[in-house]
Amino acid sequence: MNPTDILILPGWQNSGPGHWQTVWEERLGYHRVQQHDWQRPLRGDWNIQLEEAVLARPGPVLLVAHSLGCVLVAAWAAHSRNTQRVAGALLVAPPDLEREDLQPLLPSWTPIERRRLPFPSTLVASSNDPYAAESHAQALAQAWGSQYVAAGPGGHLNAESNLGDWPAGQALLRALMPA
Repeated sequence: MNPTDILILPGWQNSGPGHWQTVWEERLGYHRVQQHDWQRPLRGDWNIQLEEAVLARPGPVLLVAHSLGCVLVAAWAAHSRNTQRVAGALLVAPPDLEREDLQPLLPSWTPIERRRLPFPSTLVASSNDPYAAESHAQALAQAWGSQYVAAGPGGHLNAESNLGDWPAGQALLRALMPA
């Protein structure tokens, strides 16, 4: 696959320096899907940006989502007519946006879509993510038809988790690549 066919989908407030998504973009040439507003994300707007990014690629794409980006993938897949263009998705640290403390922060994102994804996916979650219990991540993996990978205690699997270029994540992504 061409590196620009691997679409990086950051979560709320984007993925900054030191985040494995940024490292992958800078070192491997993957393409970050830009959003109009990283601070006040609107589900419909983010869906349109993802749809346009998928349609801009000539061949199949791989989605690499973190946090709110995972919820975006599920929302987009439930409504897009172009899901056949996705070869697979790596979904990392999906938040529980239906929690009382999180729902008011991102109101346009609930309820979380729970339909089975129409492409292969792997969901990675840590046992001590402050934004979602491990049981929530496991339930989403089951609903989305995703392979579940337990990352152990790693927080939100973001820059603060000190994953660097995250070789284990790269291996999971390679396993999703078309032959």
